[in-house]
Amino acid sequence: MEHKVADPAPLGLAAFAMTTFCLSSANAGWWDKGGASAALALALIYGGTAQFAAGMWEFVRKNTFGALAFTSYGAFWIAFYILLKIPAIPPSTNTVGIFLLAWAIFTAYMTIAALRTNAAVLSVFFVLTLTFVALTIGNWGAGSANWVKIGGYLGIVTAALAWYASAAGVINETHGKVVFPVGPLNG
Repeated sequence: MEHKVADPAPLGLAAFAMTTFCLSSANAGWWDKGGASAALALALIYGGTAQFAAGMWEFVRKNTFGALAFTSYGAFWIAFYILLKIPAIPPSTNTVGIFLLAWAIFTAYMTIAALRTNAAVLSVFFVLTLTFVALTIGNWGAGSANWVKIGGYLGIVTAALAWYASAAGVINETHGKVVFPVGPLNG
């Protein structure tokens, strides 16, 4: 099928990967407290805006999965920035935990949909579900620094998988052949 726009998936995956990596490395304890602020700046612009735009372009390509995933996670990053940086009402102890639980549920059913994509995308969604579950536990009530750290490391793995899928998309397209395999799924 001839498309009127280039494949937006590599952009959406790259924006997701970089923002996830930076915030997850802060959650894993690799940065000082200033690192989370830098990650949140990425959340608003690259993770939020660029990913949201990629989702809109997926609608043009009639890719329901890509449109829902990129638009939703772009909105996630923008909402997360607003939640942490400009709250109208100070958050309670469960605010971030409940927010992350909702995203864990969404990501779990998107993982089921990802069974019809490819192994690279499926792996991103599978590990992202685990990341959200760990971060939900780590941010619930009084929280648990150990669970946040586990979520941070799972997020770093998620980011690496998303970067691979992004690289495969752009490199394979540019070279006109499979350089980085994505592992088609039978289904």
